[in-house]
Amino acid sequence: MALHAITSFLLFSTLTVLMLFNNLAAFPTPLTFNVVDFGTKPNNAETDSSKALQLAWMHACSSSKPATIYVPKAKFYVRSATFNGPCKNNHITIRIDGALMAPSDFHLTSNSENWILFHNVNGVTVLGGILDGQGTQLWACKNSANTCPRGTTSLEFTNSQNILVNGLTALNSQLYHIVVNQCRNVKMQGLKVSAAGNSPNTDGIHVGDSSHVTILNTNIRTGDDCISIGPGSSNLWIENIACGPGHGISIGSLAKDFKEKGVQNVTVKSCKFMDTQNGVRIKSWGRQSIGFARNIRFQHLTMTNVQNPIIIDQNYCPHNQGCPGQSSGVAVSDVKYTDIRGTSATPVAIKFDCSPKFPCKGIKLEDVKLSYKNQVAKASCSNAQGLNVGVVQPMGCFKGN
Repeated sequence: MALHAITSFLLFSTLTVLMLFNNLAAFPTPLTFNVVDFGTKPNNAETDSSKALQLAWMHACSSSKPATIYVPKAKFYVRSATFNGPCKNNHITIRIDGALMAPSDFHLTSNSENWILFHNVNGVTVLGGILDGQGTQLWACKNSANTCPRGTTSLEFTNSQNILVNGLTALNSQLYHIVVNQCRNVKMQGLKVSAAGNSPNTDGIHVGDSSHVTILNTNIRTGDDCISIGPGSSNLWIENIACGPGHGISIGSLAKDFKEKGVQNVTVKSCKFMDTQNGVRIKSWGRQSIGFARNIRFQHLTMTNVQNPIIIDQNYCPHNQGCPGQSSGVAVSDVKYTDIRGTSATPVAIKFDCSPKFPCKGIKLEDVKLSYKNQVAKASCSNAQGLNVGVVQPMGCFKGN
């Protein structure tokens, strides 16, 4: 019996090794394309690395095998780069050990909407590295009220699917740092996004018209929304975000257009807001619209010196310009705030300024405790229907269940 057992074990082990070998053979070692091999020079501000990056992409995209584009540890100056699909394989990794640097002179990119753009790709992974948008000159131009270009988004994925961005640092973008537009199955984790607190329109991450997007374990410090969610977005999971300075996490602006897609199935969980303009916000213009925001969950959030910790604003009108003065047509419903604690920088910590035509419905406050200067803060509510569960401070909007 012992000999039979040993023979069986050896046969099993041999078969296992053969199976593993066959599996490895089915997934060949990825081809690697180093951008330096395509003619660029590291640490040379006079050399535009755009062409080298795009040549490396052409090789990776045309390969039937998995491929890696490698950016070694150095600075590479890039005027702009667009990576188009579809590709012959769905396993392309851009591994960045160094930094990609945008032109500091914003006039060089004034005709571009994007600095780095991925379009119509499937199965792309971006690992590590630094994207430096060098946007300080454009910010200064905008803050001085001169006529300035709009600026470029640092990194955008559009009309794409199965995207992973891991460990990336995005700095000083001229405009939005990262945009996900018309995409499906996107995961971003371990990111660092940073720009000056007074930098205009430098949203950390913007998601629009996309589904199944996950954002995890990320630190965002900007001059605008840490994360903004636009029309047509659904099934979003946002967890463990440190936000501040910035404008918080916002759904909207909505009601920019009459025929507008809605936002639904959004969870924002275990996030910290520090010295931000807002905590969690839903905002829409006072315009007619068929849009909506529903099934929204804000859970386990900490506010520290936040001006508007909880806010729904359906009369959004920055700078009181271009506002039609109508009732918002966006229907806001089924919004739950659970376990939200901390301090407000203003007396009003909860503000629901909803549409008289489409009141906010199904609002639930559960275990909320927000203070102002060591005292219970205030709540201000218009055209909102909901209930309180457990201890809710401040009170004044709804009755208990």
